[in-house]
Amino acid sequence: MASQNGVVFEDFFPAMIEKLGAEGFMKELCNGFQLLVDEDKGVITFESLKRNSALLGLQDMSDEEAICMLREGDLDGDGALNEMEFCTLMLRLSPELMNSSTKLLVEAIVNF
Repeated sequence: MASQNGVVFEDFFPAMIEKLGAEGFMKELCNGFQLLVDEDKGVITFESLKRNSALLGLQDMSDEEAICMLREGDLDGDGALNEMEFCTLMLRLSPELMNSSTKLLVEAIVNF
């Protein structure tokens, strides 16, 4: 189990990759993005994250935790997460995936 900004989650990503493969796993991450996205803006905003977080079991996420998540993943500084930023953040939150990222990168390139 890992804790990031007070939110505790179990790292199921390695098991998901083993079962789904790299391509299937990335599709699931994209599906997760779609659950949280603000449909009008096409990105995850603070409001859409708070409104939809219960869909991912994060209904108890505080405003501060949501803001921290957005800040940590927001690579372009626009205050929201696009799909690439969301997927990158999710991968960074998985310690085991970060340790085996080279293998995943090679598999993704081969399957591209």
